Amino acid sequence: MDDLGAYGGLFLTAFVAATLVPAGSEAVLVGLLLTDRFDPLGLLTAASIGNVLGSCVNFLIGRFANELRDKRWFPVSERALDRASLWYGRYGKWTLLLSWLPVIGDPLTVVAGLLRTPFVTFLVLVTLAKATRYGLLMMATLNWS
Repeated sequence: MDDLGAYGGLFLTAFVAATLVPAGSEAVLVGLLLTDRFDPLGLLTAASIGNVLGSCVNFLIGRFANELRDKRWFPVSERALDRASLWYGRYGKWTLLLSWLPVIGDPLTVVAGLLRTPFVTFLVLVTLAKATRYGLLMMATLNWS
């Protein structure tokens, strides 16, 4: 696999994983890291940017959710939106620091758009959460391999 393909594949997997489609970007990141062929900072950057941009798609879906939520293909169940809205209502924008979590994280990014969180605030908190998660995963992998 050439370098561009590896970084591009990681970016794409991380992007898809941050949307409401299940994907395992962590496994791809760890696998590439364990090959010892790729720059860890480059891998962190590709994964983080891809994952944050995927969350931005969720945010945009949230912005238009009222018009779209009745569509059959709408990717978030009413129950997941209600649960995320409850968390977001209780803890506010700081819940975006949990955007890296499986199951609840993606709906939180949709709710942030739905509730009109300022985009810069959204971007800073989600970037911090996603990059920190990948950074900690990389540090653990490098220390235990």
